[in-house]
Amino acid sequence: MPNVVFDASSLVGALLKEGAIPERALLLARSNETICLSPAVESEIREVFSRPKFRKYLASGRAERILNLLTAAAEMVSPTEAVNDCRDAKDNKYLELALAAKAATIVSSDDDLLVLDPWRGIRIVSPANYVARFTATG
Repeated sequence: MPNVVFDASSLVGALLKEGAIPERALLLARSNETICLSPAVESEIREVFSRPKFRKYLASGRAERILNLLTAAAEMVSPTEAVNDCRDAKDNKYLELALAAKAATIVSSDDDLLVLDPWRGIRIVSPANYVARFTATG
């Protein structure tokens, strides 16, 4: 199965609205690809999910459900090559992970990453474009 990387921005949409396109993208990835995480990426996602500004929008257990969808079958990868190609330096961790994991795709809602598509042969797509890829092929 191909490898895929999700960034925190794409997962916030899944966190905030059950059944939304970002959650559908995550569910499709769980079924069709191998989700890859690095310690740095998982740490950022957990930090973003714990921000007070999101708490008032969340149903009980919502963050845990999305984190479980993400991590339960994820492959942990430790990047070995530093990358400095993103205009937002804090997003380089996603590129480093994708490179180390030999990912086919990065799913992101972050313009700083999306503008790089394709990057070193890796597609960088929005959650909607990721979902469309599967609905177009059945």
